Amino acid sequence: MALDPRLVEILRCPASGQALRELDPQRLAAVNLAISAGTAHRDDGSAAREALRAALITANADRVYRINEGIPVMLASEALMLPPGTADDSAR
Repeated sequence: MALDPRLVEILRCPASGQALRELDPQRLAAVNLAISAGTAHRDDGSAAREALRAALITANADRVYRINEGIPVMLASEALMLPPGTADDSAR
C-alpha cells in the first residue's frame, strides 16, 4: 500500500530531520536481507527480527522506518540502522 505522496513530502526523520522516501521493492528486499542476516539493528541497539512489508528511508539511506498497515512508525528508537550501502543508490 503506497502512502499519499503529500504525507511522504511532509514527513521527516525524527532523529536527523532528513527527508524520507518510500523504499522501492528492490531496496526493500535488500533491507529484509540485512534483517535476516542480522546486520540491521534498531536505533536502540536491539536486533531487527521482523521483515518489512513497506518502509520509508532517509535521504542518506542510513535509517529506515517501517510502515504498518499503511501507518508510518516514526519513532527514532524504532528506526532500523543499516550497514553502509544496504539500500542506497549504489546498492542497485
